[in-house]
Amino acid sequence: MFCCSRAVKRLYLEKILSQHILQSRSLSGADAINALRPFYFAVHPDFFGQHPKEREVNENSLKRLNGYLENLQKPGFRSFKPTRLTFYVRESEPNSCNAQESFSASGFRAVTFTLRTRDLLSTVLDILNSCSLSTEHVRSLNVNSQPHKEAKAVQNRPIKWDKTYYSFTGFKDPEEELEQAQRVETTLISWLDDNEANAEKKLKKSLPLREELERLKFELSHQLQLSDIRWQRSWGIAHRCSQLHSLGRLVQQRPEVLGNVKGHTLIFTDRSGMSPAGHVMLGTMDVHHQWTKIFERLPNYYKLQKRMLFLEDRISLLLGGIRVIYIEELQPLLTLEEYYDNLDSFYNKLLDSRLPFHPRSLRGLQMILESDRYAPSLHELGHFMIPTTCDPATLQWFIIAKAQEARENLKRKEEMMLTEKELITTSTEKFSLDRLYKEPSISSAQMIECCKRLLQESLPYLQELI
Repeated sequence: MFCCSRAVKRLYLEKILSQHILQSRSLSGADAINALRPFYFAVHPDFFGQHPKEREVNENSLKRLNGYLENLQKPGFRSFKPTRLTFYVRESEPNSCNAQESFSASGFRAVTFTLRTRDLLSTVLDILNSCSLSTEHVRSLNVNSQPHKEAKAVQNRPIKWDKTYYSFTGFKDPEEELEQAQRVETTLISWLDDNEANAEKKLKKSLPLREELERLKFELSHQLQLSDIRWQRSWGIAHRCSQLHSLGRLVQQRPEVLGNVKGHTLIFTDRSGMSPAGHVMLGTMDVHHQWTKIFERLPNYYKLQKRMLFLEDRISLLLGGIRVIYIEELQPLLTLEEYYDNLDSFYNKLLDSRLPFHPRSLRGLQMILESDRYAPSLHELGHFMIPTTCDPATLQWFIIAKAQEARENLKRKEEMMLTEKELITTSTEKFSLDRLYKEPSISSAQMIECCKRLLQESLPYLQELI
């Protein structure tokens, strides 16, 4: 009861505070940035390096939020559309009674909100309140008072009629019409109507760069006999071309060191090394000298990779045949050395505990090891997510209790992947798309529903787009 009273009091004070600031002050762009510092600290992608999916979502949402804030500061800008955003918010108090279950496993929670406000201050307060962040510091901002302008606005303000006036006369209430317009969410059709011309313009402008990227990728893959060239993050086309040009210069300067890379996949990412999946990682911030060292060390990496596979087999043997896997899309991009250390630590813990799993009783099941989790969990795709620090007794109980559910999830995953592939092919053909794909943060279930909704529409705008 007291907690409820305190919550009501806090909401009341925040309302009074926001009304007071709105009436007496205006917020500049710099003030808005200062006011949103706690928010940026909680959602900044740099703090999600171990969670590529959540990092991608926050990067995209921040771009859209910054665009919204920029539009608010443009003089005379009046055309606003509700903007729906999703952020993964880091928590500072894991033991808080308000923390969600997802936080106990990963250290963050998902927050979704829609911005409809038309001034910086209201937008800042909406963002902070939506993420359950304090707004007390907004009161101390050094913003410019505008008493003269506000006094003038009070004198010239329009007449505000009581609601009964509109009921009696039958006239439309302008405030209600405005609220209804703001509540209307942007639909795909309306968004395509607004962005069709701009999309075509950008696509035509980017075609030469796209062709250049494909040419460079093909030439380097053929010259080095690579399986593939990929990128971990959504860098722009110009940035990707620049990275391939840099690799091409290294091929010309030191062709002898690149013989070891034959048959591999190259991934441009934030750090250099070899991934647990056996892909060669080239850090985009590293210089040619560091890339050369990686290519020279590849034979040593092959030896470590064999030891890694041996450890995975030993762990599988101790856990009844469950297979240890590594999924790049769902796990942080570790180096081979880091992943091997995690396996070695986990294997020694299992070896000491000697869990009594029946041989081959868990064959067909899968698990991934994670160093940043506190409790085991079962992913919707059917694999177990096991912390390297997990207590063996807890691990045994959890796997046995969830084994049947894991098998059902794995079966459902296979069915969903087939359905997803069929719907993507059908959608691509119906709308004459060059390509239809999803970001790593989009699940198969979400993609299936999206394609089903798309196929119900007639969308001539999409022809030959990506």
